[in-house]
Amino acid sequence: MSRSLPDEIDVAVIGAGAAGIAAGRRLAEAGVATVVLEARDRVGGRAWTVVDRAPHPLDMGCAWLHSAGRNPWTAIAEAAGFAIDRSDPAWGTQAGGTLFAPGEIEAYRADLDGFFARLAEAAAAPGPDRPASDLVDPAARWTPLIEAINSYINGTSLAETSIRDFDAYEDTEENWRLPAGYGTLVAAHAEGLPIVTGCPVARVDHSGPRIRLETPRGIVTCRAAIVTVPTPVLASGQLAFFPALADHRDAAAGLPLGVADKVFLSILEPDALPAGHVFGAKDRAGTGSYHLRRFDWPMVEAYFGGPFARDLERAGPDAAAAFALDELAGLFGADIRKVLKPVAVTAWAQDVHAGGSYSIALPGHAGDRARLAAPAAGGRLFFAGEATHASAYSTAHGAYLSGRRAAEEALAAIGRQNGRPSGDGA
Repeated sequence: MSRSLPDEIDVAVIGAGAAGIAAGRRLAEAGVATVVLEARDRVGGRAWTVVDRAPHPLDMGCAWLHSAGRNPWTAIAEAAGFAIDRSDPAWGTQAGGTLFAPGEIEAYRADLDGFFARLAEAAAAPGPDRPASDLVDPAARWTPLIEAINSYINGTSLAETSIRDFDAYEDTEENWRLPAGYGTLVAAHAEGLPIVTGCPVARVDHSGPRIRLETPRGIVTCRAAIVTVPTPVLASGQLAFFPALADHRDAAAGLPLGVADKVFLSILEPDALPAGHVFGAKDRAGTGSYHLRRFDWPMVEAYFGGPFARDLERAGPDAAAAFALDELAGLFGADIRKVLKPVAVTAWAQDVHAGGSYSIALPGHAGDRARLAAPAAGGRLFFAGEATHASAYSTAHGAYLSGRRAAEEALAAIGRQNGRPSGDGA
C-alpha cells in the first residue's frame, strides 16, 4: 500500500490506524488532495489481524464490535460482505464448572453490579474526580476479581482509573465479533487510499503559511493536517511540534494507554476443553480471562490486562504463555499442557508506535479528552484517535468517529465540503 511521497498536499493525515483511515476515507470522498503517512509497514495500528500463525485469523488488537448495533464498523462490515458473529459473549461465566462453588458466580456478579452502581453515583456527585479504587473495599471477597475486570476494561488498575471517565463510556452491551478479524476489516476499508507506509513523521512545523511534515523520506507540505497517533507518541515528544503544543502534550500525558495483551494457544485435541469462557483465578487481580473454542475453532484466546500484563511483558516473550498454561492446568488438570501449543503473544506496551493498548484517563483528567481533540495552529491542525472521543474511547469505533469528525474540521478549514469549494475556496 506504500507509494511515493508527494511534496505538496491539501490535507495530510498522520497515522493509518482506524482514525487515520476514517479521516482519509472522508477526505477522499470530498475529493481533496490528501495523503496518509504511516510509520509502520502495515495499516490498522492497534487493529491488527494476523493470518500466518494459525489456521484461523488472530486479532492481536481490538476484536469486538462493541455497541455493535450502532458501531459504524458493523455497517462497513455488512456492506463489504464480512460475516458477523452476533452471539453473546460468555464473559463472566465459567465453562466446565471449574473454580467457582455453587452460588459464587452470582455473588461475584452482584458485587460487580454494586461497584458499577457506586461508580455512577460517584461520577454524578459534585466535587473533584477520584480514583475508582475509592469505591471498593480492599478486604472484600470479590475485590481482586473486580480489579481484574477493570484491568481488562481499562488496561490499568482501579487506582489509576478516573471515576468520571469510566462512567462516561457509553455501552449498549451488544458485543459481536468478526471471524475474518477486526483488523482485516479495518485494513480492507483502507484499500485504495493514498497511504505511504514505513514513513514516520518526526516533526510538524506549523510556524509558516504551510504546515511542514518532516519524515525520513522527505518533507510534505500541506494546508492542514490531522494527527491520529497514540497518546504516548504525543506525550513523549516522539512526534514533535514547532512551535510546541504544550496543552496537547499535557492532555496526552493525562490519557496514557493502558495495557491489554493476548496469548493464543492452539488446542491439539479440541474436545479436551469445553467451549466458553473461564477466569484463571477468583482471588487475585493478576489472572487471565480465557475464551475457549470461540467460533468452535480449536483455539484459546487468553487475555491479560493492567499492571499484571505489563509485568508479563517485562518478564520476557515466554512468560505470558507459561502463565496461561499454568492457570489452565490448574483449572483442567496437568494433562491439558500436552494438548495446548502457544502460537502468538502480544506485547503492546513495548510497541514503539503504540506504547499500550487503549487510552485511560488518570483520575482528575477526564476533561483531557476534549483538550486533546481541540484544533491547534490557528485551526490548521486537528487531532483524532480513540483517546479524543468522550464516550467511545478505547474502541475502534470511537477512533473511526473521531477520524470522521477531524476530517470534517479540516475540510471546513480549507473551504472544501462535499467535494466542492466552500466560500471563497481559500
